[in-house]
Amino acid sequence: MATAGKVIKCRAAVAWEAGKPLVVQEVEVAPPQAMEVRLKILYTSLCHTDVYFWEAKGQTPVFPRILGHEAAGIVESVGEGVTELAPGDHVLPVFTGECKECAHCKSEESNMCELLRINPDRKVMIGDGQARFSVNGQPIYHFLGTSTFSEYTVVHSGCVAKINPEAPLDKVCVLSCGFCTGFGATVNVAKPKKGSTVAIFGLGAVGLSAAEGARVAGASRIIGVDLNSNRFETAKKFGCTEFVNPLEHTKPVQEVLAEMTNGGVDRAVECTGNINAMIQALESVHDGWGVAVLVGVPHKDAEFKTHPIHFLNEKTLKGTFYGHYKPRTDLPVVVEQYLKGELELEKFITHSVSFSEINKAFDLMLAGEGLRCIIRMDE
Repeated sequence: MATAGKVIKCRAAVAWEAGKPLVVQEVEVAPPQAMEVRLKILYTSLCHTDVYFWEAKGQTPVFPRILGHEAAGIVESVGEGVTELAPGDHVLPVFTGECKECAHCKSEESNMCELLRINPDRKVMIGDGQARFSVNGQPIYHFLGTSTFSEYTVVHSGCVAKINPEAPLDKVCVLSCGFCTGFGATVNVAKPKKGSTVAIFGLGAVGLSAAEGARVAGASRIIGVDLNSNRFETAKKFGCTEFVNPLEHTKPVQEVLAEMTNGGVDRAVECTGNINAMIQALESVHDGWGVAVLVGVPHKDAEFKTHPIHFLNEKTLKGTFYGHYKPRTDLPVVVEQYLKGELELEKFITHSVSFSEINKAFDLMLAGEGLRCIIRMDE
């Protein structure tokens, strides 16, 4: 390709300081080095994690930075040693990776690649410790190894899933983060049986994806738990059959759920990151067979305590990362499920803006409006 090995000048939305609107400006994107690929991003969407790091209230601020990690695009060029990807391939970049060589990648039981697992503090490429973005010679830092708020980005090849070119990129882009995290937590980790009862704590995009997983698995009752009753109407589209707002009850929510389900739900999936909800999820599952799965990310210093009798009574508490999906191996399969009509992604996509209006997507998320806003990179 004509551009291979050359610097590309393109538009990117740069976060120059915490909480300030992103600046859409020209940046230079260096060619991919060994085991890297340069992607042309066609669609990206905004996830709460982008907003969290943009606000920079809970972690070390890193600026200037190009955020973005939920996206879809096409390979523009590949670096030395990349054999499984070629220019023109349709791909999903992912914030975590699969090197296929470490103990985790070789294990059927783990998706937590030693080399490429998520690292929010890393701001440069792992190969040489340099950034591939710059403005007038000043490095612009990377985010989650993806930095998809740019027309072109450079990503480690182990963080790129090659998918069926028939798949509409403006829909499947949501698979690269939020949808798989919630959906996989239910279908791959909680594994509800057909006809079972499932409680979903937190009905944001990840929680609704978990509810969708329960729907696809054939759960007979899917109980949404959220402090915001306005979310309940939307949640019905994702399979929720009943709702509990803990603020409307005097009893603890685990007792409310136990009364509704004759002793407890079969499965609970916690998608808030709130430690009280984590305890409630565990305590709300039925003894003997109940499984609670933690998805939400808590504050780094958070701790919780519960009575060991829950475990002795044969309740199980599990955690999961990225829905237990191995990105390169499993994402192409999830895309095929969507193409066969087994998954519905359209209902997650509530807004769409052009790249020049990217700050509007932040405004919508901060206002709590909608689920996913697709950003069209070519406009």
